[in-house]
Amino acid sequence: MTHTTKTTEALFETFNSEKLTLENRTVMAPMTRGFSPGNVPGEDVAAYYRRRAENGVGLIVTEGTGINHPSSVSGASIPVFHGEEALKGWENVVKEVHEAGGKIAPQLWHVGMTRKMGELPNEEAQPVGPSGLALSGEKVNEPLTTEEVEQLVEAYAQAAADAKRLGFDAIELHGAHGYLIDQFFYEQTNQRTDRYGGDLVGRTQFAVEIIEACRQKVGPDFPIIFRFSQWKMHDFKAKLATTPEELEQFLTPLVEAGVDIFHCSTRRFWEPEFEGSELNLAGWTKKLTGKPVISVGSVGLDGEFTSFSGANTTSLDGLIGKLENEEFDLVAIGRSLLMDPEWVSKVRDGRADDLLPFDKEALQKLY
Repeated sequence: MTHTTKTTEALFETFNSEKLTLENRTVMAPMTRGFSPGNVPGEDVAAYYRRRAENGVGLIVTEGTGINHPSSVSGASIPVFHGEEALKGWENVVKEVHEAGGKIAPQLWHVGMTRKMGELPNEEAQPVGPSGLALSGEKVNEPLTTEEVEQLVEAYAQAAADAKRLGFDAIELHGAHGYLIDQFFYEQTNQRTDRYGGDLVGRTQFAVEIIEACRQKVGPDFPIIFRFSQWKMHDFKAKLATTPEELEQFLTPLVEAGVDIFHCSTRRFWEPEFEGSELNLAGWTKKLTGKPVISVGSVGLDGEFTSFSGANTTSLDGLIGKLENEEFDLVAIGRSLLMDPEWVSKVRDGRADDLLPFDKEALQKLY
């Protein structure tokens, strides 16, 4: 391990925004786990999240959880966010996290065209996307009709309403990594000529309508977090915006629709987003929008996210420096927290020598 020499005080300052207050600047990044048989989170899932809350995580963002649509998830053990049994499971997760003093947001998700035909839980359900195109460009299905798009918007909004009703502290909309919302953003998968297509700004319309519909359901004071990325699961070098000007064009409609916090997904938090500046994607997003931002990407590890391969612990000095410079407001920790529920408390208490390297075997159980 490379020792952290900087004080970690910046990571443990209270976060205060207009709609959300957190004990510190740490966030549990959403990570699909697949431990919800029948798509219902059980007691073991609730205990998994509770352990992170007990150890001081400021905000937990759950693994992606499917909205009420037949093809929203791929797999019978991926949790969903609809139906009495699943929502009761999530209500128990909220109860456990709150009893431990934590705060939690569900990540609302639809996988779009990444789903393959025949996958559970609905084997007959077709993968859907703006133009029926897989990320490879292959034609798989017919484009979504306007009515189908509007039904998807309503499904997101209903999930947001349910999240508030169950006692969650915020929601996060998954608009990253080549999944459904991102497929509308991405020119290669969105070739529509109606109001949901066109240029970069036009391609934000689906997300805009989702954000607006969610806001209508949850009211003015409930936090909406929006996660986006440049990269896709099939193409780590993909870009929605190649310049700060393009990024501003992309973000402005989302801000105007009602996003409170942006979760800016990168694989390595230390990498500058554009030439001529050291700011990463979160730093640029904060500069351009004035909104609070979450940065993420291989925090505390020396190996970047690539199919969750193993990685050793490393210094937090670079992260703390950027946080002290107010380049971003919150820090999402992924694999480190997946491996070690005590990661935040160890860093807080100066027990850096006790931090655990990431072992991909951790994917096989809920620590």
